[in-house]
Amino acid sequence: MSTHEHLFAIRLMQHLVVPTFVLDPEGRVMIWNNACERLTNVSADEVVGTKDHWKAFYPEARECLADLVVQERIEDIEKLYATHSVKDDVFVGVRAENWAVMPRASKRLYLAINCGPIYDDDGNMIAVVETLRDMTEQKRAEEALQSLAHKDGLTNLANRRSFDISLEADVLQARRRGDHLALLLCDVDYFKPYNDTYGHQAGDECLKKVAAVVGEQALRPTDLAARYGGEEFAIILPNTADDGAFQVAERLRKSVEALNLEHTNSLTEGRVTMSIGYVSVRPDDHIEPSHLIERADAALYQAKQSGRNQVKGYQSDN
Repeated sequence: MSTHEHLFAIRLMQHLVVPTFVLDPEGRVMIWNNACERLTNVSADEVVGTKDHWKAFYPEARECLADLVVQERIEDIEKLYATHSVKDDVFVGVRAENWAVMPRASKRLYLAINCGPIYDDDGNMIAVVETLRDMTEQKRAEEALQSLAHKDGLTNLANRRSFDISLEADVLQARRRGDHLALLLCDVDYFKPYNDTYGHQAGDECLKKVAAVVGEQALRPTDLAARYGGEEFAIILPNTADDGAFQVAERLRKSVEALNLEHTNSLTEGRVTMSIGYVSVRPDDHIEPSHLIERADAALYQAKQSGRNQVKGYQSDN
């Protein structure tokens, strides 16, 4: 390539609408185009000739995709990028996606990254080109759809499908570890008369307030609060024995009572209350998720039959 052609290629790359930067075989920035400046709020003057390009994307030093190609460390891509693809011939190019903090731009973006080497006529690597595409809107839309698939639209708790999946996984894990697993089933007392008295819109608002209290009892990352159906809620408590399950259930019952939501047609206390049944077992090969649901439901039935606004536990032999 002549000098004129080389300068033209550099100028062309500078004005590409796609954010692009180029590293030399030592990992120093050769080109940091205008679109890359706009995306990162880092000027070419700051990074060209340096290995400081990571500062545009991360708060602490770490390799970018182009660095892995320069260093021929493609096997490390899994450590740095949750989403990636490597072609059969890795030196043709690689692709990855991840969230970048973008410290100078003061924003967090989800970037799709394509990267490939450039060789001279003798097969020597002379540069590595990385291009970037802002996929933030698409990623957030995707996450929102995933969230909708697992959350109840009214209460924002986990939905029944998510509950079923989690309970099955938690039973398997408790079985492997020999841990206890607790399940609470909760029912808003006399909710049909509440709807008949105050209307369905007020009923929805009531469920939202109760759901917020239910969600507060799922204190640990492994706990799951869900809308089980209608006015019924559930809480899965991994690694929780009988005493712990009772404490959570009683705290929840008192918290719903403390909302002090008027319910003139309730046969308990003139306000919204909740009945709760719970079970805690150490699952063996014979315990399935359906068994926990049946036992917690039996305890809930007992709580209702005993006057409601109560907590009852199912006594297991495990």
